[in-house]
Order: sequence, then structure tokens, then C-alpha cells
Amino acid sequence: MRFTQATVRHTARPDEPPGAGAAPQQTRQPAHPSPGFAAPAGAGGSFDGPLYDDPGAVDADVAGAVGARLARLLATRVDDTRVLDPLFARDVAERVADFTLRGGRRLRPRLLWWSLRACGGGDGAQVRAALRAAAALELLQTCALVHDDVMDAAATRRGRPALHTAVAAQYGDSAPATARRLGESAAVLAGDLALAWADDTMTELLTDGADLPPGAARRVHEVWRTTRTEMVAGQYLDVQGQATARHTVARAVRAACLKSALYTVERPLELGAVLAGAETSVVRALCRAGRCAGLAFQLRDDLDDLFTDPGVTGKPSGGDVREGKPTYLMALTRARAVGTGDRPALEVLDTAVGRADLTGAGLDRVREVVVATGARDAVETRIARLSRRALRHVALAELPQPRAAAALRELLAGISGPRDGAAAPGHRPAPAPSPPVAVAAADALPVAVPEVAR
Repeated sequence: MRFTQATVRHTARPDEPPGAGAAPQQTRQPAHPSPGFAAPAGAGGSFDGPLYDDPGAVDADVAGAVGARLARLLATRVDDTRVLDPLFARDVAERVADFTLRGGRRLRPRLLWWSLRACGGGDGAQVRAALRAAAALELLQTCALVHDDVMDAAATRRGRPALHTAVAAQYGDSAPATARRLGESAAVLAGDLALAWADDTMTELLTDGADLPPGAARRVHEVWRTTRTEMVAGQYLDVQGQATARHTVARAVRAACLKSALYTVERPLELGAVLAGAETSVVRALCRAGRCAGLAFQLRDDLDDLFTDPGVTGKPSGGDVREGKPTYLMALTRARAVGTGDRPALEVLDTAVGRADLTGAGLDRVREVVVATGARDAVETRIARLSRRALRHVALAELPQPRAAAALRELLAGISGPRDGAAAPGHRPAPAPSPPVAVAAADALPVAVPEVAR
């Protein structure tokens, strides 16, 4: 089936804010050929017109507007690859398009959009620029996730086979090692392609940026350049921490800041404010809000990985523990166990963390340690505190559009909250009393982390 743009209506989710070719070459065919790509239901939303100038329509369906922009963009890009080579288009380009259009919560686009609207943006040029920037962010996220699945050897993503797993299965009649290597190589190239398409999209925005507020094009370029570097740096700290088992609280905070606080929340807010032509003081206030909310978002993700049902998260439970990821949750758990001299807890952590073959019972023991040390409660407390700080920074920004500002506050408050239907798998004992004051320093979660590439 060829890639086509589906024109179907997107239904807003409850967590959204209010209103919120060449002739085929002779090649060896795989045993299970790729079925091709068709835009999924909801990808294009109700936006099938040639222009996206109506801010009210986007307000009502941000995800639908971004999906429509992506569907049109990706249809063109995939057609371009078919001219280059049909096999490459089928195995790589169509999968990039499919992955991107079946994306998750469209969190980054929604943050960008409501930041723009709260700062008073919304003319035709700003709407088109915001949707282009949002599409670029989603493609950058595709790059990050596809590469992340290879580095983590993750078999699934969003409840479906990861891209490298799907390609390996497609060529299942090859030797297992050969198919696996092909799948991993294809995923690396797919991530590279998504990044190239993201850069193309942002370049088009900047090239056509004459109608943007004065200086906006230059500032957007600076934010985009910084965003890409921060994303890669955060990912490296993640994998380096896994390889070296350096699970200190400070390093966990640094990685969380780069990987989530900046890339996921702060930079989208900054892009929206810049595209709206906001004053520097407003941009800075939103950046501070984004950093607090982004750290809270990552801490919630750490808890979800261990305590939330896989049916809700779309990924196996305990992946961070099995992969030995240097998360704040696990670093704090270890620091508290060390501070209290809890040898049984340390023995559980030493034998379980980083074991790919860890059993469900072993994972339950890790959960018990995380709860018994008080680390889980401490992280929940930090999330609540960071969320409150984020909302205070939004208030200090004195945003000129009250309704959009309310939508932005609601979105920021919601991203770090427990997932709907979340249920903790495995046994969890009652929380332990607060640990001695001697280990309180290990709980420190600085918000004013060193400025990164600013």
C-alpha cells in the first residue's frame, strides 16, 4: 500500500488542554515484505486545506493540525525516496513516516503552540511557522527514539515492534545474526533520515521567515542548534552511565536535564515564545518554567518505568533497571541505602541493576527496596515541588493572553502527573519512615543546573 494522506478527524484526548517512481530494481525479496505505509486514522486531523492560517482551528485540535502538516510533508519526502530507490523507500523511509505519524502525545508541539498563543502569537505567518517547527520537533523525536531503541536493544516501542526489530523480522529468512545486524543498521539510517527531514523542515521555516517578528529567524536557528546538541549530549550521558555504572545523583540530574528538561519541555516553550516575538524577560521566565516541568516529567517517567502497568506505558516494566540506566530514582535509592547502611538493600541493587535477564521476582525485590528506602516518596515529593515552581514561573511571565496561558498551565501541570489507569505491578510494601538527616543531601535536586549551551 502506498503512502497517502488520510483525511480523517482527530479526537482530542482527555489530557490535552481545553480546545487543546523509478522502475523496481531486481533485488532479493524478504520472506515477510513490508506492507507499505498509509497514514493512520487521525494523522491528518480535520485539516485538509492548503493553508494553516486559522489559530482558532489549531487551538481546537493541536495534534490534528500538526498531524496534517506531518502527513503532507512526509508524503512528499517518501515520494522523493521512491524516485531514489523503491527498496530504500519501503524498508526505511516508509517506516520513518509511519513511526512519526503514529507518534505519542505530541507533547512538544502542544508546548510550542500554547507558548506561542499565550505570548500573543497567532497571525498567519506565525501559525504556519509554529506548525513547521512542531513538525521538525516530532521528526527530531523520531530520530531520538529510533536510535534509542537500538542502543537499548529494546524490542518494542509504543506497544509495537521497534523499527530495528521490524526490519530484522522482515528479513527473517536470513541468518539471525545477519538479520539482527541489518535491522540495527537500518534503524541507524532511519534515525539519520528523520534528522535530515527535521533539519530540512526547519530550514524551510527560516528561509521563509521574512514575515516573522524581527530577529525571530535568528533566534529560532539558535534554539534549534542548541536543541539538537542537547539531545545528543543527554543520550550520551545515558549510555555512558549504563556502561560505567556511574549512578550518582548529580550525574542523573545532569542527564535528566539534558535529555528531558531542555529538549522535551524548555526548548519547545522557548521556540513558541520566540516565534511570537515575546520579550526576553518572558522567554526567560518560560524557560525556567520549562526546566522545572521538564525535570518533573523525567522523574515521573522514571517512576512509570518501574511502577506503572506496561499496558499504560507501552513498554515492558523495569526496562531502566534491567538496562542499568543512571536514573535519578535509582541513584537516590542507592544513596539512601548507603546513607543508612542498609546492606540487604545494597545487595539487591548490586545483583539486580543492569541484569538483562532479571526475573519478575527480582524486579519486585528492586521495587521493595525503592519503596523501603523512601526513594519513591522522595521522588514524588520532588515532582510536586518542581511542578509548583514551574507554575510560579509561568505566573511571573505575565503572559498577555489569559485563556492560552491557562491552557499552558494545565498542560505543564499534567505532564508530570500519574498516568491514567496506572497500576503498580508486583508487591510494594508500605513506605518506610523518613531517612536520617545524614542522607538528606543525597536527595538534593537542583533546579538551577548549570546553563547548557546558552
